[in-house]
Amino acid sequence: MPMGSDPTAVPEFAAWRNGVAGVLAKARRVEPAELGDEPERLLDTSTYDGLTIAPLYTRRDELPEPSLPGEYPFVRGTDPVRDVHRGWYVTARFEGSDAAAVNEEILAGLENGVGSVWLCVGERGVPAEELPRALQGLLLELAPLALDAGADASVAAAQLFSVLDGYETADRADIRVSLGLTPLTSRFNGASHADLDTAVRVAQEAVARPETVRALTVCGVALHNAGASDAQELGAAVAAGLEYLRLLTEAGVDVADALGQVVFRFAATDDQFATIAKFRAGRRLWARVAHQLGAPEFGDAPQWAVTSAAMMSQRDPWVNMLRTTLAAFGAGVGGADFVTVLPFDSALPPGELEVSQAFSQRMARNTQLLLLEESHLGHVRDPGAGSWYVESATDALAEKAWEFMQELESTGGFRAALDSGLLAERVEATRVQRDRDVAHRKTAVTGVNEFPNLAEKPLSEAAREPGGIARYGAAFEQLRNRSDAYLAARGMRPKALLVPLGPVAENNVRVTFTANVLASGGIETINPGALDIAGIGGAASESGVQIAVLCGTDARYTAEAAAAVEQLRSAGVATVLLAGPEKAVAELSGTQRPDGFLTAKMDAVAALSDLLEELGA
Repeated sequence: MPMGSDPTAVPEFAAWRNGVAGVLAKARRVEPAELGDEPERLLDTSTYDGLTIAPLYTRRDELPEPSLPGEYPFVRGTDPVRDVHRGWYVTARFEGSDAAAVNEEILAGLENGVGSVWLCVGERGVPAEELPRALQGLLLELAPLALDAGADASVAAAQLFSVLDGYETADRADIRVSLGLTPLTSRFNGASHADLDTAVRVAQEAVARPETVRALTVCGVALHNAGASDAQELGAAVAAGLEYLRLLTEAGVDVADALGQVVFRFAATDDQFATIAKFRAGRRLWARVAHQLGAPEFGDAPQWAVTSAAMMSQRDPWVNMLRTTLAAFGAGVGGADFVTVLPFDSALPPGELEVSQAFSQRMARNTQLLLLEESHLGHVRDPGAGSWYVESATDALAEKAWEFMQELESTGGFRAALDSGLLAERVEATRVQRDRDVAHRKTAVTGVNEFPNLAEKPLSEAAREPGGIARYGAAFEQLRNRSDAYLAARGMRPKALLVPLGPVAENNVRVTFTANVLASGGIETINPGALDIAGIGGAASESGVQIAVLCGTDARYTAEAAAAVEQLRSAGVATVLLAGPEKAVAELSGTQRPDGFLTAKMDAVAALSDLLEELGA
């Protein structure tokens, strides 16, 4: 592109663009001019919301600076004077039915870095009538409290209000409480919950309290765990929030007070930039709602981040520590007020890894403490501000989420979209696309569909039971379950023979690829090393396998694939595969032609399932 055609062009960018064109032209075996005026567009990627991520952001992408923290539209945070030594609130979840034991856990957690308490009550935890015992000794003005009581929320709220009535403090507004009623989003995922009339009544009681009490939680996590994209999670959450506002104002609650009853809970994933943009965009969306209602200064609803349960793996679960670290990082940098890190083994039954719950909970807590105390992430407000990528992603995501909210509103609102099935249909479509990307290994899940560890201990029967969360790697983990069952029945894994052709320098890439893919489905590979044609039959006979995979270059296949296939068939191998595209042996036919092809773009789940079935798994 001529330099004079773009007034914002700079020599450095033009040089980079020319470099991109040169590399892409070489890879595609075309002339640079054939790639057009913007060859870098070929490097663009898209999100599940259809948003484009460019390979490079420069000052050409600069946007106006958002308002300061604490100012509408709250993109940079809701609190202008947040304590830099605290950062966000490290929020831990406490379960269990023994009020005294839970109380000990809460106090111990507060002494070891927990800053906010998420307490399960009723059928989910401590009996509501024993709530005062569970909260004994808790300094409520220092440690915000959130309840998760499901259908028992009304009774739990009454018990908590009784505790607050007897609590002495200089400034009752310093006590921050979330009652955690989620009737709308719980309808989506089928969780037990209080009805809407109860939620409205409890919210009215909360408005009259002298403490800072928010009754309603919009749980975007429920949508995320079903497969929703970021824009779908945000847009549906805003639509649910609007439903609550309508119900409260219809019941006579002032708009400002109604806005003060809402908390948003969103999922944080290991896609750190997407997570940063999600929380920044979420604040902008709700601020816009408040502005439309004439109360922009009250559009500062707290945001609560919970690390994604959908991203957690059962296989190689220790990697989950890294996933939750990235997720917590993204949520913290994105400005979440409260962050809960799920234990790394939360996708497994308690005790599955033979580690205590105390250990996994401590690791979850310390993940945040490291980010706050050692990495000092809380010392700067909105550290992503000014980043051309982060600002662009925030704006684009907010716009897409607003469009989704409007789509739901056009059907009559959140409840109408639920009842018609529209919301579930949209979320399901995203889940299917994500599952397809994971199956084709376009999306990597480390330790599951990439770099699996076949030597890890098989899972228990309880761990193999399907859950209600659309976990990213579940399809591959089901394949591994079949392999485990085969191992238990026969004392060995399903096996396949690798047949490297030519020297290591030629076959190594496809040998590594094949071993990795087969292991992701629980199939162990036997690698005898580079073989000449005469030695292939003997290696196959010695291994006793039913399946063999040729691994080499396309040129090597042209010269040796036919003879190699015949050697394998003569040795009794039932299925001969080739690592590479079908076109590499297009001229072969009959018994010389491989039975199938392993490629980077294949549906690995379907292919591996077929192979396991053939092997008797």
